[in-house]
Amino acid sequence: MSDITALVRGCAKVLSESELAAKLALGRPLRIKLGVDPTAPDIHLGHSIALSKLREFQDAGHEAILIIGDFTAMIGDPSGRSVTRPQLSHDQVLQNAKSFQEQAFKILSRERARIVFNGEWFEAMSFEEVIKLNSRVTLQQMLVREDFRERLDNGRPIRAHEIQYPIMQGWDSVKIQADVELGGTDQLFNIMVGRDLQKEEGQPQQVVMVMPILEGLDGVQKMSKSLANYVSLNESAASMFGKLMSISDTLMHRYYDVLLHEQISATLHPMEAKKYLARSITARFHGELAASAALEDFNTRFSARDLDSAVLPELNLDANPTAQRDFPSVIVQAYKTCFAVTRSRSEARRLIEGGSVQWRGEKIADAQACLPSGEIGTLKLDKTRAVRIVS
Repeated sequence: MSDITALVRGCAKVLSESELAAKLALGRPLRIKLGVDPTAPDIHLGHSIALSKLREFQDAGHEAILIIGDFTAMIGDPSGRSVTRPQLSHDQVLQNAKSFQEQAFKILSRERARIVFNGEWFEAMSFEEVIKLNSRVTLQQMLVREDFRERLDNGRPIRAHEIQYPIMQGWDSVKIQADVELGGTDQLFNIMVGRDLQKEEGQPQQVVMVMPILEGLDGVQKMSKSLANYVSLNESAASMFGKLMSISDTLMHRYYDVLLHEQISATLHPMEAKKYLARSITARFHGELAASAALEDFNTRFSARDLDSAVLPELNLDANPTAQRDFPSVIVQAYKTCFAVTRSRSEARRLIEGGSVQWRGEKIADAQACLPSGEIGTLKLDKTRAVRIVS
């Protein structure tokens, strides 16, 4: 029914390929689980990696089960976190879940997906049942997790409800009798708990398939809305294209590998390679026509140098009355606010001295010059980034 080589392509770890082969040999559609916690309304490119793998299983004839963690989201997955997540109300989670599902179906086939809310079973559990479920794991098992251990070693709190999270995620697998569970590499511990609980329940253990974690636009930390380094599936084609053109050449290689499963052609100039990446991803979520328009708009901005007629991210300097308005400070703020890129004032001065920075089409010659209050216009930061100052 399925080509195992294609199904494991792009995975960071599979436990194990032999188990997956045995399940595929059963000759029936497998139940492929992906759990998502709608802690925010937007899906970003980082989320798209596991969703795309789930779509591959759909296309191979298997059952995609998207578990919406309306109960687990109120805890918030502690995986990879150095602090406790803020707790959300159930109403907030359900509102986010509605938006999350709409965006997920930009990737998944709606007709071949089964949507399940884990509140269906957790809401019905008595406190006695919760205690019995907790008795199946030890505190030592939970504290072997790297993120919990790090917090403990550094004197940062671990709330008791956070320890429930891996148990609840594991119980989801029992309730739907998952054959395979997908997740990020930071989910490995949680998915293994699911295997343990399935074994105790006398069920065949799920295959673990973990996907790489995608770095955000800063190229350092994982893509996250809270870090403002993300590309949302809901943003416009022009915005998506522009953000992808803003990444470093080093990060471009990573995105080719993780998002396109391709290698950069040695014959392509780095700028053309980045345009191909941005166009390919934009077309995936907005269609070929929108991607072509975004490419044309980008070429207008930076090839034809006609920034005034282009769609640009906007920076409102007057929104922060205490902000400094010398050009190095404005440049630093523009990179951070519009592109989630950290630049120092000394780096901004070097861009000015190198002739990269232009205000209203004219190069800035004086690094000490200031932008008067109320001035509007386009500020070109470098070869691929520009913003529109709106006040």
